[in-house]
Amino acid sequence: MNANPIQSLLARWPQGEPAHVELLRDAGVEFVVEDSPPPPFAEALRKAGIGVLSDSALGPVMKDGLWPGISRGPNVEGRGDETASASREPWVNANGYQVQVERALGGKPLLGYLPNDRAGVSPDRVVPFDTLKLALTEARVNGGNYILALEPHYRTALLGGEEKAKTAWRSLGTTARWLKANASSYGLPLLPTITMVVDRSDETHEMANLLFRRGASPNVVSVERVPKPSPRILVVSAAGLKPVPEAVLDHARAGATVIIDAAPAAAWKKVKTERDRDFYSLGKGQVLVYHEPIADPSEYALDVIDVATYRRRPVRIWNALASIAIAGSGPVRGQTLMHVVNYGSAIDQEVQARVQGHFTKATLLRPESQPLDLKVFHRGTTTEIFLPSLDMVATVRFLV
Repeated sequence: MNANPIQSLLARWPQGEPAHVELLRDAGVEFVVEDSPPPPFAEALRKAGIGVLSDSALGPVMKDGLWPGISRGPNVEGRGDETASASREPWVNANGYQVQVERALGGKPLLGYLPNDRAGVSPDRVVPFDTLKLALTEARVNGGNYILALEPHYRTALLGGEEKAKTAWRSLGTTARWLKANASSYGLPLLPTITMVVDRSDETHEMANLLFRRGASPNVVSVERVPKPSPRILVVSAAGLKPVPEAVLDHARAGATVIIDAAPAAAWKKVKTERDRDFYSLGKGQVLVYHEPIADPSEYALDVIDVATYRRRPVRIWNALASIAIAGSGPVRGQTLMHVVNYGSAIDQEVQARVQGHFTKATLLRPESQPLDLKVFHRGTTTEIFLPSLDMVATVRFLV
């Protein structure tokens, strides 16, 4: 069996036994990642058509990550400690941005963090069983993969036959098959309205993290491969880059707004001053220069969206505070895709969403149900739709 670490369903399964193989097969696991599995387990895997991969066969694996989910507050009114208010916003632990950044830097994003202290899972913390499915979902939707690693309480419950654990495991299998069936929709370029330039520094990576979390849906590009200016690129986030490459400044010369926190050039003409930043005219566009290095990536992300304007941002969702939405090109010409990953509880009411562009048809795709055509409404330069509900993941396919 040929392995593609980015597209195959991989699972770590230490101390495996032949009796465990049926569980792995039920979830659709294609490869167990284990350097030296016990011979009886290895033979049972072989008979079941499940391969075995050593860690060295995987290539580079990204070991850093936070166990996905919410760490305080959010989501739907009336659900106990998940009720949010204007002053109590959910904080989402998400790793999808790592996939986007690694892809931009030319890597193959295979996430392999474990449910341990390093990922925020202490021995006395019990995480919801379906967060394992969430780890896989966010990685795949952003164009990467995750090596399944069961949190110890989940593994014990699953092997012990607890119904809640078995239900979560079956749901993981359903979602994994759905993600595989829709693989051609993931890992495609996002709408370039807000383009984020990153290097290998932690600073630019954390800014990318918060841009995604705040709903900016940035198209992440490497400082070594800055795209040419385009009317579709309205804002270029280049804070954290020192020096700022001329290829980035070319976007301002062509009419975009470039945002930096490096020193401005002496030849630039200052046209506006604010408390913590200045605006300079450059060519047909402008450069927004912060006086100091960015200290609050979350506030910075909101500033970037303000510059793009809320009317022109790539995507926006309402009533889903613990969700992250991205919008990008589809595999078919004239198609745009919106992907939403919900890190909190399922939402059993309508979720309003808008994507940039005018479309005549929108189809909702979800693991738990058949495709559903949605009504579309044109709002300014955007198309608005309403999701009837939102479980963990949804994709909407827009056609002109």
